[in-house]
Parts: sequence; C-alpha cells; structure tokens
Amino acid sequence: MTLADPNPPAPTPQPGGTRDFVFTFSYESFADAQKRGMMRPPDRLVTTLIDSPDVRRLLVADPWRSWLTGWARRVIDFSHRPQETEKLRHVSPLRLARADPTDVDAIAETYRQYERVVQRAASAADLQHPLFVTASPLVGGFASLDWAGSALYYARDDWLSSPGRRRYWPAYAEAYRRIARSGRAVAAVSQEIIDRIEPTGPHRVVPNGIEPREWLGPQPAAPAWFDRIPGPRAAYLGTLDSRLDLEGLHALARARPDLHIVLIGPAPDPKYIAGLRGLPNVHIRGEVRRAEVVAVLRNCELTLLAHRRTSLTEAMSPLKVYEYLAAGRPVLATDLRPVRNFGDRVHLAETVTDFIDLVDVALAQGIEDEPKRQAFITANAWTTRHKEILSLISD
Repeated sequence: MTLADPNPPAPTPQPGGTRDFVFTFSYESFADAQKRGMMRPPDRLVTTLIDSPDVRRLLVADPWRSWLTGWARRVIDFSHRPQETEKLRHVSPLRLARADPTDVDAIAETYRQYERVVQRAASAADLQHPLFVTASPLVGGFASLDWAGSALYYARDDWLSSPGRRRYWPAYAEAYRRIARSGRAVAAVSQEIIDRIEPTGPHRVVPNGIEPREWLGPQPAAPAWFDRIPGPRAAYLGTLDSRLDLEGLHALARARPDLHIVLIGPAPDPKYIAGLRGLPNVHIRGEVRRAEVVAVLRNCELTLLAHRRTSLTEAMSPLKVYEYLAAGRPVLATDLRPVRNFGDRVHLAETVTDFIDLVDVALAQGIEDEPKRQAFITANAWTTRHKEILSLISD
C-alpha cells in the first residue's frame, strides 16, 4: 500500500458509449481510491470504465457510511471527491449505524436497503438497465438487482479468510452461497476463491495486473533515503501485518547480515513488527508515495514475497509479484499456488527461512533483459485483465 502522489492524474470521462454501468466499492470510498492514486485492483477497474468509450454512463457507489462519518469525510476528502460529469455520477449512501450488523438476516436487510439507495441514484442519473459490477461480496450476495442488467462480483480477496473481519465470516459464507445460487458472474483473482464460492454462472480467474505507464521508460533515480542503504537490498511491498512470516524474516536477517531488508507499507498493528526494528539490516519505511515505490523496486537488487501460508494468502493474487517482475527484479517467494507459474525469476521456498539458501542464486540473475521486461508488462496490462472481467457480463 502506498500514499498517492499529491496530484495524481484523474481519469478523464469520455463522452458517448452504448452501455451504462454501476460499480460499487467494498469498504473504501471513491475518495479513498483517489487519495491513493487509483492503484488498487478495484480502483483500476473503475478507471477503465471511466475512460472507456464504450460506456455511456457510470454510477460509482461508495460503501455505507454513518451520517456523522459521512459528513466529516465530505469535508476532509473534499479535494479527492470525484467531479461529476454527464458520464460519471457518484453516490455515498449514509445511515445511522457506523458498522454492519453481524446477524446474517440483519446484514441481508442492510444490503437490501443499500441497494435501494443505489437504485434511486441510478434512476436519477437516467441509467438504462445498467450492467452491475461490485467489489463487495455482501452487495453481490444480498442485493436482488432485478432492476439492473447482468451482474458481476469482482473478488480480489477471500473475505471469508480475513482475520480482521472474522465476526462477519457467517455473513460472507451466506453471501458466497447466494452468489453461487444466483448464477451471477464472478471474476476472481485466484482459483482458490472460485473454488470457495463455487459459482454456477459465468466465472473466470483473472489475476492482478500492471499499469504500463508506471513501469515503462528509463530507470528512475533511487530515493535519497533508499540510496543510503547499502546493497544488496531486498524490498518487500505491502501491508505489514499477520501475513508476514516474522520468524522467517528474523532468520533471514540473522543468516545474511550483508543483505538489507527494506519493508515498505502500512503497519495496522505496530506491535506485530516491533521485534524487527532492532535488527541492523532491517529497514521499516512505512507508506511511501507511488512514484517512490516504482523507484525503489527499479533500484533494489532483490524482492520478497515473505508471506506465511494461510487460507488468506493461498487465495491471493499477489499484486506485488507482478510489480516486482515489472521492475525486472528477481523474486524470493513463499510457495503459494497463485505464484507457481511466473517462471524462473520467481524462486519458491516452503518458508521465508528457506530464502536463506536462495539469496545468492537470485542475486546472480540480476536485472531482467529489457525486451523481456517490457514484454511481461505488456502481456499483463490492466486493460487486458479488464477486458476479460467485463466479457463475463452482457445481455
């Protein structure tokens, strides 16, 4: 995760088009996406819909917010709120409650109410039988959508195995069952998520991708703080939480004192990674801006997917691995099913401790040949992924 650049280029709505769309975020708003530079998978899909000449009108819906939070966010996020146009419309559903109920029947009613808010906004925007895309399993499972055209659930994570949302697991399980029974389309980032939902309608594994504009072109200069870290440097990009194999990182740092490990990303619970802070060759940077991420990855010597093996990590399509390879750097990765087919520049190990035996082999590979690096970027562009996703819904 990164902070957005101060003035990221905003998607430019194009006039014309033949189809109307509704897109709903899961737990973060359109303003949140704008603040981080439209860089997560749902953000990228929204950008494609905004830019597409085939889309006549698009309504983007935020998740539920309480009245108090909603009004405060309107002030705080004012500069990041989308500018509505003839093509792009936006709705922020508000309610009294700050959080969803945990009872399955109550949460089902909550999302029927959410659907009614979105339906009214779609009608006010004069959307005609819109195709419906949601990143929320609760919308995908509990909304009837009998007023819309074909519907698709875009599953970028397996919420049913997310430790931070354990109290909602029964609701997610019921939502998955209803998505399957409904015959709605499902595009998931991994086969594991498809297997857990068991959709009966159109479905496809569509892994994460790359924005070519970020990765093509000359190598950028390293940030000054990164330049001061001696090499070889192994970079990890992502949330610094329970998915990280801390025991393995400790072992790697102790066994290879010459290797400097750089961890970039937010730490929701700083105590979880506190034990790493005393290691002289581990550098915890926290969140950095998107341009810095690209610069770090294109100047480091090695990259890491230092995950534990859990139900959550087994269902991921690690965006970071695509970006590591787009940077042309060799990768040390925990042997998870979604990363087994990337080729010989991704070195797999049972645990992060086992990375110790692979460091020298990976470092010897060096930077990928430029034609091969560019070919990987082109083959895995987000626009290609989005064509696969949207091909699943049509009337």
